[in-house]
Amino acid sequence: MRLLLDSHAFLWAITQPSQLAAAARRAIEETENECFVSIASLWEMAIKSSRGKLSLPSNYSDGIEHLGAALLPITIGHVRRVQMLPFHHRDPFDRMLIAQAMEEGLMLMSRDRHVKLYGVPVLQA
Repeated sequence: MRLLLDSHAFLWAITQPSQLAAAARRAIEETENECFVSIASLWEMAIKSSRGKLSLPSNYSDGIEHLGAALLPITIGHVRRVQMLPFHHRDPFDRMLIAQAMEEGLMLMSRDRHVKLYGVPVLQA
């Protein structure tokens, strides 16, 4: 299974794994699965942290390696996909994650109810 962790799923995985659904925890722990964290998620968390809306551990980006995940960059294909998405969801970071999941054939780990409206495979975070 190839998984893209939504921002909240990534934060829970590294700071409060008990907040994740049992299936989500197992999927992250399963070494045969490939896990990805988008640069868009790190960007979103940095913005929220700088605005005082999110408290981040100082080494939060180290969590990617700790989880055995890979960092997913934003490509022009991802940007083009965002442009084609209907506006079921207005959050630009979530729209990018949806586009990345579509373009890369990834299952998105999320609790965001809007994600399913795009037909992207979702694993409940």
